[in-house]
Amino acid sequence: MATVTNTYARAFADVIFDIHLDPAKTLQETQFIAGLVAQSKELREVWESPAIPPTEKRRVMDAIVNRENISRPVRNFVAVLIDHGRMRFLPEIVNELGLELDRRLGFTEAEITSARELSGNERRTLEQQVESLTGKKVRARYSRDGSILGGAVVRLGSTIYDGSVKGQLERIREQLANN
Repeated sequence: MATVTNTYARAFADVIFDIHLDPAKTLQETQFIAGLVAQSKELREVWESPAIPPTEKRRVMDAIVNRENISRPVRNFVAVLIDHGRMRFLPEIVNELGLELDRRLGFTEAEITSARELSGNERRTLEQQVESLTGKKVRARYSRDGSILGGAVVRLGSTIYDGSVKGQLERIREQLANN
């Protein structure tokens, strides 16, 4: 499945950049379609059913595209997925598309957990530090976890930077145990 999702996401990202579409708007439109599919069992059944001809599936899609004013390139992308029987992968493809667009635009996702709500100034400072560390622009998602006591934990993909009090205490405990 990873190959399918990566292939379609990269191919559509190529189209987005080749014809100079607005990446954010195009991603938003694809996310909208994926959201409709996630919310509607009937729509999923129509688009994933091998018994319904692709022309009928595209007719349903065209009605949605016209009603919601979805761009032609997004319509064509969804049509390709319908024609190749890949609609069941739509949520994963759209997620991978977002990651691919971020990579090409020089963004990285950061999950930042702190013991308390951070002020806007603290968030900007922390994001600047992460940008300095990665050399990329940061899209941060924040959450709170009182168990870390203080400081923050930053997750960039599979890499974790633990600047929490809890993490520091754990490292001290390990050092003492090793001595």
